[in-house]
Amino acid sequence: MARQGLSRALVSAAWLSEAVRAGRVGSGLRVLDASWYPPKERNARQEFKERHIPAASFFDIEECRDKSSPYDFMLPSESHFADYVGQLGVSNDTHVVVYDGDEVGTFYAPRAWWMFRAFGHKEVSVLNGGFKNWVKEGHPVTAEVSQPTPAVFKARLNRALVKTFEEMVQNVSSIKFQVVDSRPEGRFRGTELDQGLESGHIPGAVNIPFHSFLSETGHEKSIEEIQEIFRAKKVDLSKPLTATCRKGVTACQIALAAFLCGKQDVAVYDGSWSEWYHRAPPHYKVSEVKRNK
Repeated sequence: MARQGLSRALVSAAWLSEAVRAGRVGSGLRVLDASWYPPKERNARQEFKERHIPAASFFDIEECRDKSSPYDFMLPSESHFADYVGQLGVSNDTHVVVYDGDEVGTFYAPRAWWMFRAFGHKEVSVLNGGFKNWVKEGHPVTAEVSQPTPAVFKARLNRALVKTFEEMVQNVSSIKFQVVDSRPEGRFRGTELDQGLESGHIPGAVNIPFHSFLSETGHEKSIEEIQEIFRAKKVDLSKPLTATCRKGVTACQIALAAFLCGKQDVAVYDGSWSEWYHRAPPHYKVSEVKRNK
């Protein structure tokens, strides 16, 4: 698995289970369940109440976002993020471990990981394999909801890790950075709807579906395998790179995968296709499907 140092971006279930058993979860180590599911499919908060990793808290991405934006899950303000995670017992000195319960292994946790990093927090890790493997391996779960002691968190947005619509438009002609789109191939090509939206991609973008980086068990693939995936798509990790997707969630899987390879500066286009579809001119929406619009 990832080498020590960069591997801090990932922690194993065995490592976290030992930390839980030893009572180390507290002000110095906080565990956050960042699950989210389509409302008609599953209820993340209810599932958390029924079972979760002992001493974990629920990181509600519906609450920790810019609610004034017309687009889903956009980053909140510095003060909103600081207040929210502070109430979860996270200070600037806390090691944060995030996970989710998605069946693929890891889906929303990398988004929470990236959010912490975007707001200047470096000590944040993703539970490798997610909650499904935590349960599969027989680690403890509980329905007891802990009440963390509130902490003070000071957030400072690192704008280098976030791309705006305007920057993405400018890049179409300037090509200052590579763009990798993490959505399924059909949505990237425009041959299938993207959660109700007509699909397609930003000019010049390369498609690497996020699940490419996950093994059949739902764990992150090895560094060597990840590097080969990027090489096969002619993505140069020594050059600037921005990730995009449908709404800025699975794009964070690209950022995490690159981070494991030593590239810590991948930016995420926060609005992603949700914003691009509504704001970009027609000739900036590449699709294999001819439409009348």
